[in-house]
Amino acid sequence: MIQLLASKPFKILNIKIIVLILIISIFLTLPLWSSEYIISVFVLIFLYMSLGQMWNLLAGYTGLVSLGQQIFIGLGGYSLAVITVLYQLPIALGIIVGGVISILFALIISQPIFKMRGDYFTIGTWIVAECLAVFFSVWTYVRGGLGFNIIAAYKLSTTDIYYMAVAMGLGSIALVYFLLRTKIGLALMAMRDNESAAETLGVELYKTKLKVFLIAAFVTGLTGGLLYLSIAYIQPRASFSITWTVAMVFIVIIGGIGTIEGPILGAFFFILIKQYLYNYPGISMIILGTVAILTILIAPKGIVGTLQERYGFEILSIRRR
Repeated sequence: MIQLLASKPFKILNIKIIVLILIISIFLTLPLWSSEYIISVFVLIFLYMSLGQMWNLLAGYTGLVSLGQQIFIGLGGYSLAVITVLYQLPIALGIIVGGVISILFALIISQPIFKMRGDYFTIGTWIVAECLAVFFSVWTYVRGGLGFNIIAAYKLSTTDIYYMAVAMGLGSIALVYFLLRTKIGLALMAMRDNESAAETLGVELYKTKLKVFLIAAFVTGLTGGLLYLSIAYIQPRASFSITWTVAMVFIVIIGGIGTIEGPILGAFFFILIKQYLYNYPGISMIILGTVAILTILIAPKGIVGTLQERYGFEILSIRRR
């Protein structure tokens, strides 16, 4: 009897691994049997999945509710544009430079931003993003409000961009999963629940926040470069728009804040709803807002969070055994 009970978790673990391998295999072979439209939809799903994971890492696990993650999307997109259009250098270099510049900028703003708490931190990040939008709109080096046609994007096929998006989406999930299973992960959740108690227990608040903020900035910057590689055109007001972060918030709220699976499910819902409502721009935001409100009322912890609470549903467990 004891052996039977002991073997049950291992059987469940094996089933989970098999299911994950099957799902990943389907995604890796998708371009071989699917249409170009479906591929382009999944490009968006994987990239928004990455954005959702990073916002969730900040808000769901660290308690840093940012409305300024579009900062790094804009920096990533403009780095790609400048590197490939003005300097005619490889696309990969442009994407990497976007991530590095995002880290450097996050490091610069971290000192004043982290002095703000709660709502002030949230508003502070948004103000920085709006300032960047204004600055890039008048900066002649990046063609001001005219923006860039990212010509290098036309050299790649939809399949090429798809595999980049898959790597970014799955990579962001793996990063969050393994990060949360380390001591940093424990420190993050302690900070989220009670900063004072966490500090008393020896958690270095500023250093831990800074590490996570820089990680989120880097990955968001890389994702921003890939997003604008798929869009092939960048303009200041759009690239630093708060609508990017609104999308991240929607994804995390619908899927389940503080869960790894939440942003995955949320990204699917968000992109599929957006695609369905593409021909109804006037009411799309109203419907998305209504869906978010209903989710908050019916399932305050999101779909995955509610399933975990009621039924113990868990695919990517961050618990260390």
